Amino acid sequence: MNFIEIQMEQWSRKAHYEHYKNNIPCSYSITVDIDISNLLTGLKERGMKSYAAQVYMLSSVVNQLPEFRMTMSDDHRLGYWEVMDPMYTVFDSITETFSAVWTKYDSCYSTFYSAFLQDTARYGDGSLFPQEHIPPNTFNISSVPWLDFTAFNINVFSDGNYLLPIFTIGKYRKKDDKIMMPLAIQCHHAVCDGYHVGKFVEALREMAINCDKWLL
Repeated sequence: MNFIEIQMEQWSRKAHYEHYKNNIPCSYSITVDIDISNLLTGLKERGMKSYAAQVYMLSSVVNQLPEFRMTMSDDHRLGYWEVMDPMYTVFDSITETFSAVWTKYDSCYSTFYSAFLQDTARYGDGSLFPQEHIPPNTFNISSVPWLDFTAFNINVFSDGNYLLPIFTIGKYRKKDDKIMMPLAIQCHHAVCDGYHVGKFVEALREMAINCDKWLL
């Protein structure tokens, strides 16, 4: 994993970063609907789990856009990870708690899917962090499939240095003849503007609609 430092003096967003990091530190959230009708059909035909596909799509788009991989290094340098791995929640119905499990990202869906199944089977026991080592290049995904929401907000109480996005997936709902998946996206304004969120959502929707291109 490589951490790529931002060259601040050459960075076009330097003034924006400093303003929203130091003067008005703030994050924001937005909830969007993703049409997963084609995706669910394709998964059903292949006998595959939908959660793995959701995590894969989010990971794929995160790894396309550096604004969603930005963070601070241990020595407080701003930069972004060359590749990020997803950490996602796995619910345990016996304890009614969840585990935070991470899986190494792979651009090949079948490879990622196999690793996802192995990790969830091995570590989804309800303990919060069941894996011994959590790499620093992870981002967070949570799923609340019992809750159909139209807005969702997470408040991160920190020193303002948590810059990575947080994604929350909600319960599907029908809209006309489509199946929609609500997705909440939490971002830090210092590194990610509405323009970048728009690019993210557009790319994610394209993956869901044209899933036959990667769902092999």
